[in-house]
Amino acid sequence: MSTGKALHLAFGVFGNATGLFLFLSPAVTFKRIVAKKSTQQFSGIPYVMTLLNCLLAAWYGLPFISKNNFLVSAINGTGAVIESVYVLIFLIYAAKKEKGKIAGLLLCILAIFATIALVSVLAFTSMARRQLLCGFAATVFSIIMYASPLSVMRMVIKTKSVEYMPFLLSLFVFLCGTSWFIYGLIGNDKFLYIPNGFGCVLGAMQLILYAIYRNNKGDDAKKPASPTEGSLEMGVAIAIANGKPHHQNQPTYFPNDNPNY
Repeated sequence: MSTGKALHLAFGVFGNATGLFLFLSPAVTFKRIVAKKSTQQFSGIPYVMTLLNCLLAAWYGLPFISKNNFLVSAINGTGAVIESVYVLIFLIYAAKKEKGKIAGLLLCILAIFATIALVSVLAFTSMARRQLLCGFAATVFSIIMYASPLSVMRMVIKTKSVEYMPFLLSLFVFLCGTSWFIYGLIGNDKFLYIPNGFGCVLGAMQLILYAIYRNNKGDDAKKPASPTEGSLEMGVAIAIANGKPHHQNQPTYFPNDNPNY
């Protein structure tokens, strides 16, 4: 195995490991939902949208869409399963109105994925065109996802406090984005290195903010009245509004639900 291929594999494996941590980080939230038998103030939108992103990225990594991207399909296929479990739990315990909204959104994102997948297979015989269509779709959602923590970064600057931006999640966003950025560069895949380069920069910005404000108690007058009001939002992170955390020391967001895309 050449050095380039070995590095490509190594960064892909590391990206899978950090990505799995990010996918599993909302488990604390769903443990609480199951225990309380209620979704309370949590939003299900991030998990439905992340499911779409995982499906698109997993499809993109398949060998008849793009070459040498099995690891991309592996982590995003795993992520799709995990996100499906989150969505199912949310549908079981959500209030009737919220349940209807999430179910409708779920059908919509499945229709979007099915359309892109079918068009890529049935309308294009060229692998290059398939890769272009699927890669572009996945990249758009990936960039939106990576941009999702901007709301909490704005809050950190405003309040001069990092209490709603957990260090470990910020660190893993950076590590994951960096891993897949390098993986994309080595594989010369612009649909991987462009969005993940963006994620790498945003992850670094979060860490810089953490270093600046980590010992600062912040401006209490500017802080939200409760952790639920100050929770990180995924935006449709994938404009996704994030599930509201119940304690500042628990994972408050899934900063990049699709860790390699």
